[in-house]
Amino acid sequence: MFRPLALFIGLRYTRAERSNGFISFISLISMIGLTLGVAVLITVLSVMNGFDRELKTRILGMVPQATVVSSEIIGDWEQLADKIKEDPEVAAVAPFIQLQGMLTSNGQVAGIMVTGVELNMRKTSPSLTSI
Repeated sequence: MFRPLALFIGLRYTRAERSNGFISFISLISMIGLTLGVAVLITVLSVMNGFDRELKTRILGMVPQATVVSSEIIGDWEQLADKIKEDPEVAAVAPFIQLQGMLTSNGQVAGIMVTGVELNMRKTSPSLTSI
């Protein structure tokens, strides 16, 4: 019969005689604490994995992995987009514009970043369909 050493020692001290009742109590409390600690650790790791997946798909899915920045307006962005699409690693290309702004309400001021995406490109780009 197979009996692991750890199980044998644990069962020996939980079923102690009456003279060693305190050792039995401490062993039982230790096993319960260890069991609860492992259960909490597994639960927290599962929640964090779910949070990480949601963060990547919902929030970071709208952030581009690469951007082409210019201080001037790019007039021939279609030609530039076609050149970028030639790379097999590129899933989608869409032009956008970003502006900074400021909102005031009831004496409170907040800075904002406004991002505009080309509506026609949004429907064809798989990474932009969640916007």
